[in-house]
Amino acid sequence: MAAVQRAYCIGSPLFSLSLLVQFIPLSPFYFTFLLLFMAPQPYKLLFVCLGNICRSPSAEGIMNHLIQQRGLQGQIVCDSAGTSSYHIGSPPDRRMTAAAAARQITLEGKARQFQRSDFEEFDLILVMDKDNYEDILWLDRGGEYTHKVKLMCDFCRHHRDREVPDPYYGGEAGFTYVIDLLLDACEGLLDHVQQTYLAG
Repeated sequence: MAAVQRAYCIGSPLFSLSLLVQFIPLSPFYFTFLLLFMAPQPYKLLFVCLGNICRSPSAEGIMNHLIQQRGLQGQIVCDSAGTSSYHIGSPPDRRMTAAAAARQITLEGKARQFQRSDFEEFDLILVMDKDNYEDILWLDRGGEYTHKVKLMCDFCRHHRDREVPDPYYGGEAGFTYVIDLLLDACEGLLDHVQQTYLAG
């Protein structure tokens, strides 16, 4: 009996669930609410670059492509943002979009700026270069979320680059190289997430 009483102590999951059962009316919406309450939350990834029109939307698009290939939709959610406000509301760069399309990868969305609330919203924040890294951590002066912020190239397996270069002022070859680099990094990242957070 004592064990049962402890299980239903205030703040425990069973106590919260018992309150739901007692106070939510039995209606068609009740069981839907209960399923949502108990459903596991997806793992959330945020990709960050300077303007959110080249590198980070490419990483987002590539990761979504790989997630679909592995049948992990709903288990991992992706978004992207920029540290600057230069291109807010703009679609991905057309040259970047063309380079991705050559690999049957679609880039979507509109540029937005990174917000401090993103630290809470996302489980892992992947930055493209060291400047992005420093800009993001500047917003976290207390160091509360430092463990969430990683360099994208840390997950590369075949490339030795430490940063994803910004292709904005270069030619077509630069955009193609970024796609190749991000494909490598995203495959390593997805394996890491599956093995570390989705296993079992």
